[in-house]
Amino acid sequence: MALLESCIREDLDRNAMRRMAVLHPLKVVIENYPEDKVELLDAANHPKDESRGLRKIPLSREVYIDANDFREEASRKFKRLVSGGEVRLRNAYVIRCDEVIKDEHGNIIELRCSYDPKTLGANPEGRKVKGVIHWVSVRHALSAEIRLYDRLFTHPAPDAAKEGKDFTAYLNPDSLHTLTRCYVESNLADAVPGEQLQFEREGYFCVDKEDSTEGKLVYNRTVGLRDSWAKIEQKS
Repeated sequence: MALLESCIREDLDRNAMRRMAVLHPLKVVIENYPEDKVELLDAANHPKDESRGLRKIPLSREVYIDANDFREEASRKFKRLVSGGEVRLRNAYVIRCDEVIKDEHGNIIELRCSYDPKTLGANPEGRKVKGVIHWVSVRHALSAEIRLYDRLFTHPAPDAAKEGKDFTAYLNPDSLHTLTRCYVESNLADAVPGEQLQFEREGYFCVDKEDSTEGKLVYNRTVGLRDSWAKIEQKS
């Protein structure tokens, strides 16, 4: 299975177009960005193949980032967004988190940030911002259901395991997670069933042939960007 997934990953890395999708949305309000302004920014369809050209992605005052890309406090190893810290929005500007908004239960529901208009494309001289995160514009994002498929068994050879257990004892209870509140960039409005894509920093996905419609996009994960199972097996 590891060899199969490695071959799939290698093939999709060469051939899959890149897009942005937010699986665990957290709203960011860029307070010093004009409310009525929309910029169309250039993004590569495939960073390793210039012949694939560029696409336009809209940026507006409110964007979604992935909740996993934010921490109120974190060590220096966390190269994403922290309270009071800076990070670059992929293909866009550097933003700084100025305020964290929480609900009555203490859950983070929104971030108030500011952006530096001088940082489009590169950091000014003498300034270092190492973290880069993906995002989608709230105003232009498309709703999507994303199905995270994983291996069906927790053992590499469940029918040959030496513990004497039936192979069904190794069924993976986490072989499928369905996320219903996801957002993808507007360029996927014309997504074709079976089309192969890399959601940047998330993995390789394809449009579901049966369930995906114009009003309800459904994506299935083919394989992740890294072989997480290899790490799990190595530790065990």
